[in-house]
Amino acid sequence: MAVTSVPERSVSPIVVPGQLTLRTVRGKYGPFPVGRLSTHLGVFEVKDPELEQYPEGKYDGEFVIRYIFPKSYPVGGGMRFEIRASLDGMTLNGIEKLSRDEARSFATQDVDPLEEELGAQPVATSAKPARASRPAKPAPLEASADPLIDTTPFGVDAPPPAASAAPGSEEDPDAALFGALWPLGESVKLDSTIDRRALRAQIARLNELGFALDFKTQEWSRQAELQTAYPPRR
Repeated sequence: MAVTSVPERSVSPIVVPGQLTLRTVRGKYGPFPVGRLSTHLGVFEVKDPELEQYPEGKYDGEFVIRYIFPKSYPVGGGMRFEIRASLDGMTLNGIEKLSRDEARSFATQDVDPLEEELGAQPVATSAKPARASRPAKPAPLEASADPLIDTTPFGVDAPPPAASAAPGSEEDPDAALFGALWPLGESVKLDSTIDRRALRAQIARLNELGFALDFKTQEWSRQAELQTAYPPRR
């Protein structure tokens, strides 16, 4: 079980110049980013949901540090200790590709932040003793498809006929995924405070729809050569 100190929140966030290095690592839930922020205050690990949108590389800019805290977690049969920074925002100026040595400087094994979040969720348990199982009730008779045959038990009022589903009433999966952001405009800014799994699903779908991230404005824009109707979800 990971041991984490409670982050001490400062009176106000600190704005510092620095360089954020992102490395994409694959886990059982798919690829996820691991960030390393180098500043004059020190070097900190960053695993904020906001980074899910950004491709691998080195980003120069200014970073708003909300708080810094120690973090430890089990990995590879041992324990890893690191100092993390939680960001409250950032302004990025440029991006460079990682060199081979820079990519290798990241650990080959890392814990997906999604696993940490899922592991932190309490498991609902009942304090009451389990009751003895009751014998299963016989399955009710299925209504006959023949309208001339009445299968309603004696003394029971027949239920009203079920209303037929209106055509096209099934919810669009994209509308369910993006919520208030749907339908998408020419540009869209994702909310990184939502569930991390939903955020990853939105990012994957935007890539399928031909959107690309502008890391400076932190908005996704539809590419001009792909201005076509939305392809169906797989």
